[in-house]
Amino acid sequence: MKKSLLAVLALPLIFSMAALASPAIQDNQPTGALSQRSIDRIIKEVRHELVMLPYYGVFDNLSYKVDADGTVTLLGQVSRPTLKSDAENVVKRIEGVEKVVNNIEVLPTSFSDDRIRRAAYRAIYGNSALSEYQVRAVPPIHIIVKNGNITLEGVVARQMDKQIAGMQANSVHGAFSVTNNLVVEEPEKKDDKKK
Repeated sequence: MKKSLLAVLALPLIFSMAALASPAIQDNQPTGALSQRSIDRIIKEVRHELVMLPYYGVFDNLSYKVDADGTVTLLGQVSRPTLKSDAENVVKRIEGVEKVVNNIEVLPTSFSDDRIRRAAYRAIYGNSALSEYQVRAVPPIHIIVKNGNITLEGVVARQMDKQIAGMQANSVHGAFSVTNNLVVEEPEKKDDKKK
């Protein structure tokens, strides 16, 4: 009687172990991977949360990448150390984010760099061709200054705006170099170049 009861109880256990050991139907995603829809939602929410940070401004540059396993990697440079931790804290709270890797660089404090930041801001946003970018909540041309070197990050509407911003930054007294990483929203049409 004990043997038959043991066999009856063991049989479901054996079947469940066999079911777990058999390969499941694959949907071409690794185990634990998020769907593309979930990744797109996380990307949108991360962007929103970072832009809404109260001390995020023109002298900071925040970027990120989202992996299929729910890991968000934060990148960029900030002029305030609190902004680095604030960015990590708001991203951690987003539904679907499993892990946050915070690779944001805190720029060194320097009176010289602060002077160059202010001068670059006046030179770029004081230019009549670029002044339209200043009226946005977070201006799209970010001015990153590290050890006297200026890097321009962000997005502009036209190639000409990118060139003007680069020339204006190059005019700042005391800056050692200028790297212009601005991205142009709409590339020029090939037909326009032929005319």
